[in-house]
Amino acid sequence: MVQWFYDRLVIRWLLLIIVLAAACLGGAYILAGRGAPPLITIVKPDRMVGQTGTLEVTVETPNAQLFALTIALEQNGTTTPLFTLDAPQGATVTRIDAGRVRISRPFGKTSVPALQAGAARVSVLAARQSLFKLKTLSSTASKDVQVRLDPPRVAVVSMKHYVNHGGSELVVYRATPADVRSGVRVGMVEYPGFAVGGELKAAFFALLHDQPLAAPIMVFAQDEAGNEAHAAFVDNVFEKPFKKSRIELDDRFLNRVVPEILQHSPELQTPAAAEGGDMLPGFLRVNGELRKMNGDTIAGLAAKTDASRLWTGPFIQLGNSKVEAAFADQRTYFYKGREVDRQVHLGFDLAVTARVPVLAANAGVVLNASWLGIYGNCVILDHGMGVQSLYGHLSSFDVKVGDHVTKGQTLGRSGMTGLAGGDHLHFTMLVGGHPVNPVEWWDAHWIKDRVERKLSDASVR
Repeated sequence: MVQWFYDRLVIRWLLLIIVLAAACLGGAYILAGRGAPPLITIVKPDRMVGQTGTLEVTVETPNAQLFALTIALEQNGTTTPLFTLDAPQGATVTRIDAGRVRISRPFGKTSVPALQAGAARVSVLAARQSLFKLKTLSSTASKDVQVRLDPPRVAVVSMKHYVNHGGSELVVYRATPADVRSGVRVGMVEYPGFAVGGELKAAFFALLHDQPLAAPIMVFAQDEAGNEAHAAFVDNVFEKPFKKSRIELDDRFLNRVVPEILQHSPELQTPAAAEGGDMLPGFLRVNGELRKMNGDTIAGLAAKTDASRLWTGPFIQLGNSKVEAAFADQRTYFYKGREVDRQVHLGFDLAVTARVPVLAANAGVVLNASWLGIYGNCVILDHGMGVQSLYGHLSSFDVKVGDHVTKGQTLGRSGMTGLAGGDHLHFTMLVGGHPVNPVEWWDAHWIKDRVERKLSDASVR
């Protein structure tokens, strides 16, 4: 009886071991066949392909190697290979990290002659082997795109375009198709065009004070596929000499302006300034680093411009004001007899008496009514179509962001906040976020001849 019981127990243990072994082998087999197939992302193109462009595909295969990867173009019943592991066809393969690779190559009519105008599809197949190479794991992805090979068309409608160095201009033009991105390109700087009726668009632009007189100026139209058309149109460019001035710094001025500005700009704090020591290092950071940061902030506000023109007639200058500094004044700063800095003053300093009302130069919408670095308390108005105006060093505000103001409405009162030596208004005109000479905008004749006439001739109200 005991022997029988012992034999039965042994048999049960053997059966249990066999079942567990089978389960382990089955689990191993299942595990070997499991795992995620490659993850494919077609990054470029987005929606359109033109004469030139880029194909970019990323493939993710965690802890595994690809043994197959093909990219092809499908169009009009024909398949054109674009990439295989054996025939990369000019593609660049970059390993992003341990589990991802990026494949990029030129993709457009010039690099893929088989491309035809119309609908097309990019297809990708990627495969890897599972653990122990018992199974193939594959995935596919595709993206439908439109091939557009004909460039847009652009034609200048307005006439007589004369540009002063540091000054502004307006051009009226026609760009087709309607969905193209267009505007004016001056050197590397672009100014967007705005619809003014039908196919007509208008763009304010500038030849900036620090750009060469010979900088190319052209109207351009570019579609989503990257095809571009452009046309030169400027009749003449005039040099305008800029003044040079010497600015003497003293401790009284530095001790007054630097701590307050640094208080509003904690990212520029220096130990010496914070402890009440030498203010010159703090001043130099304010005059250089902070000035650039403020310029970037101002340029960013250009994107918030209204698509329509909100203003009419010439802009108004602060009444009975004395010009203390002009646009693009080349300033050299001296402290205790030695040169310490050089900067360009991009605006007009206008002084009357202390705390005089500062009026809106023209109708617009308030984009900024707060402290802005070197400008202290600052108001920025948007006048539409990329045109804006800036009012700096105010002692107080009478408007807030979002307010619609009329020409001559009080924005605040003059002061000496920010980097100001005395009570005055720092006034700047901006086109596309770039400072330009305000003198033209104050000139009724310039407004009539360079803006109103062109819009009227093109039957734009």
